[in-house]
Amino acid sequence: LAQKYDPQKEAELRTWIESVTGKQIGPDFQKGLKDGVILCELMNKLQPNSVRKINRSAQNWHQLENLSNFIKAMASYGMNPVDLFEANDLFESGNLTQVQVSLLALAGMAKTKGLQSGVDIGVKYSEKQQRNFDEAKMKAGHCVIGLQMGTNKCASQSGMTAYGTRRHLYDPKNQILPPMDHSTISLQMGTNKCASQVGMTAPGTRRHIYDAKMGTEKCDNSSMSLQMGSNQGANQSGQVFGLGRQIYDPKYCPQGSQGEVANAASDQSGDPPGYHYYREEEEE
Repeated sequence: LAQKYDPQKEAELRTWIESVTGKQIGPDFQKGLKDGVILCELMNKLQPNSVRKINRSAQNWHQLENLSNFIKAMASYGMNPVDLFEANDLFESGNLTQVQVSLLALAGMAKTKGLQSGVDIGVKYSEKQQRNFDEAKMKAGHCVIGLQMGTNKCASQSGMTAYGTRRHLYDPKNQILPPMDHSTISLQMGTNKCASQVGMTAPGTRRHIYDAKMGTEKCDNSSMSLQMGSNQGANQSGQVFGLGRQIYDPKYCPQGSQGEVANAASDQSGDPPGYHYYREEEEE
């Protein structure tokens, strides 16, 4: 904060305060304003009766009271709260940079309110420009799109190709050569150069699952791998086409009673029970 303190601004403030109040600050700027007497007289010159009581005692609390009254008078004069300083900033030299900023803002506010002085110091505050529009004017403004929404003014279709045609990926400003032919496809689109159908089988034919580079032997085209399944060792034993299939096995069926076995033995056919068929020799 001490590095931001400007000695040139201090000299300008000294001249301005002395010209307005008619009082001499002295060689030390901080000690001359420490008691708050000159500052309170400055505020009464800018705004009469803004500080009604000025303590001229050498007591510390009287001097702090003068500084507090001066700060309150600056706030009522129209100063922004961020531009004010605290009493200890000047009394104890805690922040002389903020004191300088506040006094420069006070000079700018005095210039804004029309104070004429022999020293041009401070920045004049901007004045509020309030405009009053009637109701019809306000309704008409609802139909206007502000420039914050964007605008198409000064826009053209220069350089745009027709709809449905190809856009070229080059910029003449960057000294990139234009394409030689509109039918030329850039390499960024991919290329089929150096591509062939070597090793490709005809559509609908079988592809061999072996690689000649890996030394894998070529399989017979008529042989099916066991991975595809096998019908070796399979027969049609026990299959009955078009007839009812028995859901029992006579080998595992329980045997009948003794009477049934005797009746089966006396049967002329001599066939085991449960089996009836015609003998071709007997029929002949």
